[in-house]
Amino acid sequence: MSFKTILVHLDHSERSAARAALAARWARAHESHLVGLVPTGLRDGVIPADAIATGMTDFIAESADYLRRRAEAISREFRQSIVATGSLSYEVRLVDGATIDAVVQHGRASDLVVLGQDDASNAMDIPLHGLAGHVLMEVGQPVLIVPSAGQFEGVARNAVVAWNGSREAAVALHAALPALRRASRVTLASFRRPKEEEDDARQPSAADMLRFLSRHGIQATFERNVTGIDIAGALLSRVAELGADLLVMGGYGHSRLRELILGGVTRQILAQMTVPVLTAH
Repeated sequence: MSFKTILVHLDHSERSAARAALAARWARAHESHLVGLVPTGLRDGVIPADAIATGMTDFIAESADYLRRRAEAISREFRQSIVATGSLSYEVRLVDGATIDAVVQHGRASDLVVLGQDDASNAMDIPLHGLAGHVLMEVGQPVLIVPSAGQFEGVARNAVVAWNGSREAAVALHAALPALRRASRVTLASFRRPKEEEDDARQPSAADMLRFLSRHGIQATFERNVTGIDIAGALLSRVAELGADLLVMGGYGHSRLRELILGGVTRQILAQMTVPVLTAH
């Protein structure tokens, strides 16, 4: 398995350029084809109050023209950033459909989808709160979510994998194998509360997991943690203690007719993440 096609969602938010730059670094490292997806916002955009001059007789046409010109500017900046940083196979796709639908549709023809954490910087323009959660539940491919703050210079070198033996954790671990092969340090971390007993019957042994990863060329360590705080908080604290630059975890929850329900740990991690999170459902 490898990331032959990486898709990154581009918009006019402050973090779009940083997200695109990280996606380009991953694409170069994995020798991938990079797709920059630019939804114009025609189906789900809210036009800023001062974007259209007063007195326009055809507001709908002027609004559509504004959104198209903005999308073209985003595309131009993306192309310029690629050219400025070296050779890379890439393309840009401008789409008019609803953003969530467009990312899911195009993401299904990709090996990895790169999205941003919910970002309040564009909250008054395009209402895409929960984009990462919706895409995660529907796209059927791994998703790399980039925090709304911080600088991330390249592919992961120090990865933490949240492991609890579940189907979701196994799906995420398998999806992350191409990234984990490039890391110099990989830690599988399990967490339980003080009075909880380990349920060894529901998951492979630590030795089995380490041998599995070794056969994929990944040398990892396994640690069991007991925590008195919430699991998400303990996991984020451990990521910080280890100096990790990538968190791999399963995406827990389900979606039906846009009624998205994320598990508590997933929801808290997506809200408080401090490093990129690679997840799958």
